[in-house]
Amino acid sequence: MAKFFTRDEAERLLPELETAIREAIFLKQEHLEADRALQGETQRIIMAGGARVDRNKLLAQRERRDASAAGLQKSIAKVHAFGCLVKDLDVGLVDFPTLFREQEVYLCWKLGEPGIGYWHGVEEGFRGRKPIDRDFLDNHRGDREN
Repeated sequence: MAKFFTRDEAERLLPELETAIREAIFLKQEHLEADRALQGETQRIIMAGGARVDRNKLLAQRERRDASAAGLQKSIAKVHAFGCLVKDLDVGLVDFPTLFREQEVYLCWKLGEPGIGYWHGVEEGFRGRKPIDRDFLDNHRGDREN
């Protein structure tokens, strides 16, 4: 069963969530850089006909790539353990399931925003974000009120 958040519950998570998202963004970038370096080294080996292979360098690049991938998975799992959904690591976009007029929708937060000021329907995504207004506050609820 999905966890549904109130806005207050979601905002209380933001400090821990921000740390986990920043870590995930760093590890994603680290993984991309390590993968590019490994591909470059592999291409160099192919072009040289495999004559000169620095096995230690190749192993170190694979370990860097694999370690960053494992760390990234762990960071994303940490965010999911809160009950949140990682939507876009390029901008640090996270959704919190909530109920609005008995329909599941998402509270929407982006890294750098001071609090949760937007929501959108499940099918709408980031482009469908709407400011949280009095109507939303009066008609949304989380688990506590079930």
